Amino acid sequence: MKRIKTPLVIGILLLFIGCITVEAQYASRKLSKKQQAYIDSIKQVEYDYIFPILGQAAYKRGFDLPYPIGAMVNYIWMDQGIVIDNFQLGINGPSQPIPEEFLAFGENRNTSYAINFRPDIWIFPFLNVYGLFGYGSSTTEINLTIPVPLKSIVQQDMTTTGFGVMTGFGLGPLWTSIDANWTWTRPELLEDPVLAKVLGVRIGKTFPFRQRPDRNIAVWIGGMRARMNSNTAGSVKMVDALPPETWVRADEIYADYVAWYGALSPVEQAIVDQTNLTEFFEAIGNLEGESTVNYGMDKAPKEEWNMLVGGQFQLNKHWQVRSEVGIIGDRKSFLASFNYRFSL
Repeated sequence: MKRIKTPLVIGILLLFIGCITVEAQYASRKLSKKQQAYIDSIKQVEYDYIFPILGQAAYKRGFDLPYPIGAMVNYIWMDQGIVIDNFQLGINGPSQPIPEEFLAFGENRNTSYAINFRPDIWIFPFLNVYGLFGYGSSTTEINLTIPVPLKSIVQQDMTTTGFGVMTGFGLGPLWTSIDANWTWTRPELLEDPVLAKVLGVRIGKTFPFRQRPDRNIAVWIGGMRARMNSNTAGSVKMVDALPPETWVRADEIYADYVAWYGALSPVEQAIVDQTNLTEFFEAIGNLEGESTVNYGMDKAPKEEWNMLVGGQFQLNKHWQVRSEVGIIGDRKSFLASFNYRFSL
């Protein structure tokens, strides 16, 4: 068996260099004198830092790597539809499942915002790992259609922790990045944190300033897939779960429920009696807003994928600002971030 030489291994690894923050993608454009001088100076760099591993080999090939350590602050806003199944309901006691033929939902949506801190490090020139630590607020609107039309709006604060990895590679004058992260969000009204798994794929191009090669603008398009663990359980007081207009119409809502229940067959009524539906609507009719609703459900995003469009301005190798929006698909999102990078 032939021994694989070290230069060959390094060469294969460097095929992956060309990530979102790499500035030296000049393959398809004529270089100005300052750009050429900048690239020539990069090849002379004596890189004596630990990270990224293979950093010296990348500089020798003319790749202007970002500083390995980063501290990013992000503001994120998101609005998306959610699908609910296997709903369970309890009033001042354990929740019980409700058969789907006796409970149906219309359009349900979740709107949230968060501010998070994202420290990261480039382990290799093509591999970045990062953490996520954030705080935000979430508003969920649930619209019941059966047994009677009813709206629930729950607002709650939340904290988030997680981690992620990003890799990328060059495609001629373009670059591609693949970003995956896992976050655990703990809303204040839920028993367990919600695990979200997000995958982002982006393809873009970086345009360096002719007179300032360390300054550039990058633009990209891509897609994001979001998944979350489906089971959710928690508790909330009725007065916090139902909007004021519900209590104004409490008698009418309870009367509509009684009419719906009366139209059921004896067998169907017996099934409903094994749930907590009647107790729930009686609590509304009796204006028992302090009653505690215990609930459980399986929920998922209405659509997992949406399209992304974004851009970044790099002032220099220390400072970058970027923005990204989700524009196509049920999920709408907006991100704005500031990033500071440095070497140890």
